[in-house]
Amino acid sequence: METGDEDEPFALFAAWMQEARGAESADAEACALASADAEGAPNVRMVLVRGADRRGFVFYTNLGSVKGAELRANPRAALCFHWKSLGRQVRVRGTVQPVSNDEADEYFASRPRGSRIGAWASRQSQPMPGRLALEKRVAEYGLRYGVGEVPRPPFWSGFRLHPLHIEFWREGRFRLHDRLVYRRTAGESGWRKEKLFP
Repeated sequence: METGDEDEPFALFAAWMQEARGAESADAEACALASADAEGAPNVRMVLVRGADRRGFVFYTNLGSVKGAELRANPRAALCFHWKSLGRQVRVRGTVQPVSNDEADEYFASRPRGSRIGAWASRQSQPMPGRLALEKRVAEYGLRYGVGEVPRPPFWSGFRLHPLHIEFWREGRFRLHDRLVYRRTAGESGWRKEKLFP
């Protein structure tokens, strides 16, 4: 399960992600993101992680969405990648902070034009009277920006989950799975590693 640098989880995550990109039929970067509301009730949804390195795991959203509001009010979250074709999953827990404006601008500019227009048009998580209301807003913003550049909306940005806990899980016969967990506390740079019973 481990790579050459056994005391550092990001190299192992990168190796697993590379394998998943070759094995999964659709987005290997898709994972479940869990946040919590003001009462502590959990919310979970699928997101695409658009960056993963020693600084953390980055995903983007409309800041007015449920997830955006919850993450700003309670900056803690968890991710779960599940690659069924490989019999593997990775669980990540930690603290969340916004990405820089420059980082958000750079990623937004890399998105397909239709996705950039869609970011302006969607009032994510707000009630919608019907599909026509969304299509009308898409058309309006398409006309507004014509063939020119589509800037990043001020209400659209990203978050970076800074991990304090990363668990690698690999399916085993008879449910005797392999589990390897890395832990650290806030402010620590090093990791504590241990195996877990399945």
